[in-house]
Amino acid sequence: MDNIFVTPEHELLREQVARFIAREVEPHGAAWEEAGFTPREVLRKMGAAGMLGLMHSPDHGGAGADALTNLVFAEALSQSTFGGFIVTVLVHTDMASPHLQLAGTAAQQARWMPGITRGELITAVGITEPGAGSDVAGLRTTARRDGHTWVLNGCKLFITNGVYGDLFFIAARTGEARHAISMFIVEKGTPGFTVGRALKKTGWLSSDTAELVFDDCRIPAANLLGEEHRGFQSVMKNFQTERIALGAMAVGHATQALRLTLDHLRTRQAFGAPLWDKQAIRQRIAMLDAKTRAARAYLYHCAWLVTQGRDVVQDVSMLKALTGELVNEVVQTCQQFHGGMGYMQGTAIERLWRDARILAIGGGATEVMLDEAAKRY
Repeated sequence: MDNIFVTPEHELLREQVARFIAREVEPHGAAWEEAGFTPREVLRKMGAAGMLGLMHSPDHGGAGADALTNLVFAEALSQSTFGGFIVTVLVHTDMASPHLQLAGTAAQQARWMPGITRGELITAVGITEPGAGSDVAGLRTTARRDGHTWVLNGCKLFITNGVYGDLFFIAARTGEARHAISMFIVEKGTPGFTVGRALKKTGWLSSDTAELVFDDCRIPAANLLGEEHRGFQSVMKNFQTERIALGAMAVGHATQALRLTLDHLRTRQAFGAPLWDKQAIRQRIAMLDAKTRAARAYLYHCAWLVTQGRDVVQDVSMLKALTGELVNEVVQTCQQFHGGMGYMQGTAIERLWRDARILAIGGGATEVMLDEAAKRY
């Protein structure tokens, strides 16, 4: 489908990502699902190919690209049928490392950003807790200033890249006011910082997810990321980048599910004819394709608004709600049309069905997103 926002350079990037996925991901993803994580060597290969720092500064090995280019990358990446691989990368590129790019000091960026863009340092962001997810202001992890250090105490939950990550951007309460939250940089191996447990999930099996525990974890005062007490605003700002990436992931899953199902319907014989000959099935697929194309157009419109410096909170909130619900409608219908084979582990459609479910929950549940949008009428 033609897209007025996409340039020839964007198409070259899309082709580069597609070749990488075909060569380095799809043949190996099933083994990664069994292992429970995406090997870091694959991420280093992506870094060497210039894929992990598109929006980061050229001073640190990035490309200095805009939000539309970044969306092209996220959408191309999301053509993989392994959601765990996709989210491993997108957390690193769109959800965690932007905190350092946007709020880090020159010294912090010079120290860590080159390794991030090369894929040598894999990042994670710690916001969600047992009692605080979308309600960021409700988090209870604390950070107390003690001379030339900060001391962190608390727990984070459902942290993607949490088991094997190298650099963590942690939100912690630094004052009594509800929004008195700050961001901190915590390196793997810091005393007092441990992975409490690796978490088993229904989907995204090739991504590692963990509980993080901070028990008198002492970090240098220089590891404060951005202004003290301004972490809430930083998190809210970066949510827009994160939710566009998740929207791209949802559209990618829907697109792949429809492609797989079209192939299946044209070849699967039932009652003496291909399933595609059934009018009800054809019409259902056409409607789902129409909805997916419309969602994709809205996705690119939201990214374009970012490039224009516009306030995108309402639009991105609606985009996240729309795509999170749509992808579940699409993949469940596509799985239905695959019959019993669609319920078998190891098939792409079954994997997409499992992986899609979280897209209406993670990064802002549908109900929260719709409320955020409604508040802005």
